[in-house]
Amino acid sequence: MTQIQQLAGRAFPAHLEKPVVALCRVAHALSSRISMGGLTGNFPGTAGTVVDGGARKAPDLIADAEFRAAVKHAGIRWYASKARGSAVEIDPAGGLALAIDPLDGFSDIDMNIPTGTIFSIQQAQDAPGATFLRAGRHIEAAGYFIYGPQTLLMVSLGDGLRKFILDREAGIFREFPAPPLPDRCEMGEFAINVSNYRHWSQPIRAYIDDCLAGIDGPHGKNFNMRWTASLVAETHRIILRGGIFLDPGDARIGHAEGRLRLVHECAPIAFLVEQSGGRATDGINRILDRVPASLHAPAPFVFGTPDKVGRVATYHDLPEPEVSALFGNRGLFRV
Repeated sequence: MTQIQQLAGRAFPAHLEKPVVALCRVAHALSSRISMGGLTGNFPGTAGTVVDGGARKAPDLIADAEFRAAVKHAGIRWYASKARGSAVEIDPAGGLALAIDPLDGFSDIDMNIPTGTIFSIQQAQDAPGATFLRAGRHIEAAGYFIYGPQTLLMVSLGDGLRKFILDREAGIFREFPAPPLPDRCEMGEFAINVSNYRHWSQPIRAYIDDCLAGIDGPHGKNFNMRWTASLVAETHRIILRGGIFLDPGDARIGHAEGRLRLVHECAPIAFLVEQSGGRATDGINRILDRVPASLHAPAPFVFGTPDKVGRVATYHDLPEPEVSALFGNRGLFRV
């Protein structure tokens, strides 16, 4: 049975330990199934579905069903999954609510790109709307599992970031000291899907143009671009190495507010990033102060080291001629 081995003096509060351990149990099983993928017929991403008990289901639906079953007796009243249209009540006597993206990045499993599970836990209110349709600052705990060469759990209960690595043979998530998010790095890194450049607002274009200008531009340093299209993988790299992630809204139909779900993805990741010493915004304002309009409402998302995230916000404050000018004229940004 999957267990958690914590560092001395770092015990989880009793009401949170049960659901976190339940999630770990499923993550352990998912990790094994994902790693065996093509050998067993599990999670063939190219087909988009897998055979499960005779019925073909998408991998995220299978993961969702397993997580839902696991937390049924773990004090969870409301369960809101990215894979489901609405929240469901699974234990009327439970005092907690769980929002979850059961298998982030599952469409790339066949390419061996790290996938993951993102979750947040908060106090349950009398109705799912009153629970989930409020600002993310009400989150009590959040985390993500990343299924890669190692299976890790990065989690926070509001007292800093904690790191657990799965010992597969023992079936134990063992805790190791979690590094703080680096304040700065000599070689800057940014993660954004540049193929959408023509659709971005002028402030986002200007920021990326200045990054690409490197040492000759207003940032005064060279940047590398990273993009894996896996939110968990992007988050993990930034927590370890610093940098910035941007998924802005853009001019495409249906993309004005970005593509990532505020409840299931942005808010939990923002909680973790802040707990690691970083900053997370919608490009201007703090993500954890943003109230979702609906359970699956998206939000523009920018997170990473505080100096870089703060700088993106300043581009929105510049007068239009200054934003549109060549990078050489934006000398106030040089560091």
